[in-house]
Amino acid sequence: MTTLNAAIDAASDQSAVPPGLTFLLAAACGLVAANIYYAQPLIGPISTALGLSQGAAGRIVTMTQLGYGAGLLLIVPLGDLVENRKLICSVIALGAVALLAAAWSTHAMPFLIAALCIGLGSVAVQIIIPYSAHLAPEATRGRMVGNVSTGLMLGIMLARPVASFVTAISSWHAVFLCSTVLMIVLAVVLWISLPPRKPVARMHYGELLMSMPHLALTTPVLRRRALYQAFLFAAFSLFWTVTPLWLASPAFGFSQRGIALFALAGVAGVAAAPLAGRLADRGFSRAATLAAMLMVAVAFLITHIGAPGSALSLGCLVAAAIAIDFGVQGNVVLGFRAIFVLGPERRSRLNGLYMATFFLAGAAGSAFGGFAYAHGGWALASWIGFALPVAALVFAFTE
Repeated sequence: MTTLNAAIDAASDQSAVPPGLTFLLAAACGLVAANIYYAQPLIGPISTALGLSQGAAGRIVTMTQLGYGAGLLLIVPLGDLVENRKLICSVIALGAVALLAAAWSTHAMPFLIAALCIGLGSVAVQIIIPYSAHLAPEATRGRMVGNVSTGLMLGIMLARPVASFVTAISSWHAVFLCSTVLMIVLAVVLWISLPPRKPVARMHYGELLMSMPHLALTTPVLRRRALYQAFLFAAFSLFWTVTPLWLASPAFGFSQRGIALFALAGVAGVAAAPLAGRLADRGFSRAATLAAMLMVAVAFLITHIGAPGSALSLGCLVAAAIAIDFGVQGNVVLGFRAIFVLGPERRSRLNGLYMATFFLAGAAGSAFGGFAYAHGGWALASWIGFALPVAALVFAFTE
């Protein structure tokens, strides 16, 4: 069996991935990743229905991200140990159960527990991405990861407007019910379509987990890329947690449909993923990384142009949403490319550490953003958002 798996690994590095399989992996990433973001534009109606205060509303997003972070450390490393197709489908099934529980929740505590489990189930994305990197030859690995990540980014970007539109038509409960059905169908399709991939590692689960601190301490590229993305993703989470609250405030007076239309602006950021993958394959990772950080910093600055609620202010906010999503999504792909060349036998563990670092930062950004907005409005929240990519830039210049 070891010889057979080694032969499959070698073959995967010599042949191109069929377009149909690439599309399926990208679609799966998008559909699963969307589960993390459905609640972001809905924190207003969900917190009202569950009796959460404005200051505590950020917990709705934070719990999902904490679950995601825990899954990255406890579940994703299993990609180096367990047959990948079985693992992917099992984790998606866990997410389906959690989504159903969220849909039927009428009190804060059950919903927050379900949100935590939705995060755990959504880490299937981070098993799929290393799986796709394994399938691609070295020369086009960045492109493959970028293409699959395009689906991931589309899921992230479209989750917010879709959730808002469905809620406007029906209720926020319907969003989670619909996603439950999608996850069940997706798990069946992936089980039928994906080629199995059995890792060659011969470690116990405990040994696998115990190896991760050593990987973190002995892999400088991983630490640096994870910290770069941590700063940017904290700013991203802060922005998308606070802007629905600001847009719904008397300054703008947006309805749920208006917030959904605003969220569509972020879809433009999806173009960053394949572009970043190609730049990384050509050796331009550092320049692209610095550009991404600068883009996010400038985005927060321009939100202060114009009086709040004016057409100019709204236009600048839309431009900021595009720039933030473009910079953050591009930088995450640059990080994938950098760590996936370090060896297929530890790819899932490296990815788990990478993602866990910045998703925990994202959870902090959501929680602190809600707190900052409740106490200082958009002015305080946006200056914190600006400080995060500036800190990343300062750290990048120590490289």
